[in-house]
Amino acid sequence: MIGLRILVVEQDLTIGPLLAEMLEDLGAVVCGVEVDPGKAADAAARGLPDLMIVDVGLGAANDVGAIKEILLDGLVPCVFVTDANLRESTLWPGAVLVRKPFRGPEIVAAIGRAIGESARGIAAAPPLVGR
Repeated sequence: MIGLRILVVEQDLTIGPLLAEMLEDLGAVVCGVEVDPGKAADAAARGLPDLMIVDVGLGAANDVGAIKEILLDGLVPCVFVTDANLRESTLWPGAVLVRKPFRGPEIVAAIGRAIGESARGIAAAPPLVGR
């Protein structure tokens, strides 16, 4: 994980910075911590992350539309975190999902899965349904 550029998009004002600190302790470069999906799109354009960790509960109706746009534009691997009872397949095929509360080893494993899936071309881009 050393040198991996990660953008954290988390609605909880406590979890986002704590997650960023943990990632930095593991050697990652956190290129932003955002709460708003629109600002996340700007941060992704500026920071050019290698990976994003995204809270599924962003927006009024669990809308990850802005995140999908980022993924479609740049094919950025993504780990989704949620406190909802979702399955990876409800997001899109190949999505990597971690349920809150999570621990460091769970995030590290999910990052490994997301990067591996991206290398195979699975998790980086959602389907174009609804565009």
